[in-house]
Amino acid sequence: MNNWIYWGYLLLAALMEALWTYSLKVMQFRHLKQLTWSNFYIPQSGLKILAPFAGYICFGIANVYFFSMATRQIPLATAFAAWTGASLVLIKLSEVIFFQQKTSLPEVLFILMIMGGITGLKFFALKS
Repeated sequence: MNNWIYWGYLLLAALMEALWTYSLKVMQFRHLKQLTWSNFYIPQSGLKILAPFAGYICFGIANVYFFSMATRQIPLATAFAAWTGASLVLIKLSEVIFFQQKTSLPEVLFILMIMGGITGLKFFALKS
């Protein structure tokens, strides 16, 4: 398989990590006790509680799967550093885009530094 495929797996793992993080953020553990067989499929009550929990499980499993696929070709330390950085960048971008969180120039510069580091790791990993 082409080395780019494994970097694609790594980016998918980072995306799953970001989605997993937001599933965890919106999940309400104390409301899980309210689920019953008669209300778990109702959008206003059951699905509102069950969807983040299901996302937490599915995105977590997908994250582990794609990360393990990426580490078949990418060295583990490089993969972990790139996965962590890409996850952080995706989480920050989603906060700005979807949650209208303000950002500052230093934050943007540091995110660009992270992205530059990921790019550098990718090109050095290709040559090894």
